Amino acid sequence: MYIKRHAEKTVRELSKMFGAVLVAGPRQVGKTTMLAKVTDGMNYATLDDPILRASAEEQSGTFFKDNPPPVFVDEIQKAPMLFEQIKLILDRERKKGQFFMCGSQQFKMMKGVSESLAGRIGLVNLLGFSQRETHGIELDIPFLPTDEFFNERKKQLADIPYQAVWNVIHRGAMPELHDNPDFNWQMFYGAYVRTYIERDVRELSEIGDTVKFTKFMVAAAASTGQLLNIASLARDVGVSQPTADRWLSILVASNIVYLLQPYSNNITKRAVKTPKLYFLDTGLAAYLTRWNTPDVLKNGAMAGAFFESFVVSEIVKSYYNRGILELPLYFYRDKDMNEIDLLIEENGTLYPLEIKKHADPQKKDMDAFALLDKIPGIRRGSGGVICLYDKLITLSGNDRVIPIQYL
Repeated sequence: MYIKRHAEKTVRELSKMFGAVLVAGPRQVGKTTMLAKVTDGMNYATLDDPILRASAEEQSGTFFKDNPPPVFVDEIQKAPMLFEQIKLILDRERKKGQFFMCGSQQFKMMKGVSESLAGRIGLVNLLGFSQRETHGIELDIPFLPTDEFFNERKKQLADIPYQAVWNVIHRGAMPELHDNPDFNWQMFYGAYVRTYIERDVRELSEIGDTVKFTKFMVAAAASTGQLLNIASLARDVGVSQPTADRWLSILVASNIVYLLQPYSNNITKRAVKTPKLYFLDTGLAAYLTRWNTPDVLKNGAMAGAFFESFVVSEIVKSYYNRGILELPLYFYRDKDMNEIDLLIEENGTLYPLEIKKHADPQKKDMDAFALLDKIPGIRRGSGGVICLYDKLITLSGNDRVIPIQYL
């Protein structure tokens, strides 16, 4: 059964604004399935087909005569020379919604986009299923802890029992695993990692040692929810720091990893400058770090880090699905070890959030919020503690207990 993706609406909106739309994201998150739905009735060309790919490589100038727009081109990164042809057609025809493209090798695609199609293309990042999508919740506005958001959100709520939360965190957000409960989790992610490294990474980056790259992915997954320490990652894997930097940039560009930047301005001189690392699919992170069942994960040493990674990824999806690529998300930590897990910035206001895996939040969980009041020119908005309590209630002033059902 097809589960409607929130990004569908965004793709349709962008196609009325731009001549081309590109959907990028990790492999197997449903990019082709979603675009096939949006472009139903249009021409379709997949560059997984070796004959079509050869045609694109050898006769790029005539490719779109055989596959005229409006057209959906799948795996566009396999023939980046087509970007120049798309540019020529768009400049000549000046029509909207002519080219729909997707592919999993975002780091290669973006080079072609920036060189050929700047200003002519709408971009969407698609990740795995969000909880709103899997529960059929139509509300697609980005998460923000305000009265307006919660008033809309409470109209469409799904009951998510405590154990179900950990089942979801452990299984991950891949559509194929969601649609096939009988699929073996370990076999799926084992094949996923092999394919990602052999087809996406190795082709593009000349990583050389795939065993060490796999070890690097494992070390990064073990760091989810923590401050990035690239020197430590390099040391753990046995590679140079420049190599570790390059490998991390591959994980980030292919939307496997998200780096949450620290909030800082000229006033916050005591704030740390290092980002926090999050795996965007907690199932993949659990596979890499060998937390083999939901119960073992829930009761293990990394439970808090995985819960935090899950919450951050859900909030990231709420912005990506609406076509927002530059995310207004930060965290705060200073040299006195005061920390706020997540800050959302909007219109000069910072909305502070703590993320706790327990179900009994306390006012003291929000003690660090007061630090924001000391930053000149910044207004502190409503915030709260995102946790496993089951009711949205006021904890103190404008700050709430926020059940994960409200993400």
